[in-house]
Amino acid sequence: MKGKTHAGIGMITYIAICSQLPGKFSYLGAATAIFSSLLPDIDHPKSIVNKYILPFKNKMTKIVLYTCSGIIILWYDYIYAHQPVLKAIAIMFFIIALSSHRKGLTHSITGMIMFGLIVGFIGNMYNKRFLIYSFIAGYGMHLICDMMTDRGIPLFYPFKSKNVKWPITYKTSSKAGNFVEELIMIVGLLYIVMELPKLF
Repeated sequence: MKGKTHAGIGMITYIAICSQLPGKFSYLGAATAIFSSLLPDIDHPKSIVNKYILPFKNKMTKIVLYTCSGIIILWYDYIYAHQPVLKAIAIMFFIIALSSHRKGLTHSITGMIMFGLIVGFIGNMYNKRFLIYSFIAGYGMHLICDMMTDRGIPLFYPFKSKNVKWPITYKTSSKAGNFVEELIMIVGLLYIVMELPKLF
């Protein structure tokens, strides 16, 4: 599924559930849902997130950048900060560096939990506890939507490496796939236009 579709579905999901969340609607919550809906694809060097981070869009650049970033964060934490959250972020950078697209941790429940723990920790630090709900909504919908594609995802990685998908799927970037995603975006946009005024 395309990145813009994931971002759109993340926003649609947040708008649908935000009135039931502790923080109600907030721009920070919406941004978190959109970001987390794109986060699982960070294991791909050409994803929307990496498009603005990687100087060269290839696997080796991704490995080097995220590995070096993890090492720098660990060094900074060891010398100055001594914060558990920095250690967790560094570990996640190492995992991103070693993950292949849709074959590793980022497209699994385990990855969602690990990233979620970091977001929850940061939310508690800054008294923004509602962020974890927005994060899970966006990330979880990404996994659910990718299970609709013919490739599926390693949902139970690292315990099981077999890809999981729904009984009915479509091929990404095919005519049918593009039609499905465009239809989702159109219906979702109409839903947001109708629901957004009710939140203010």
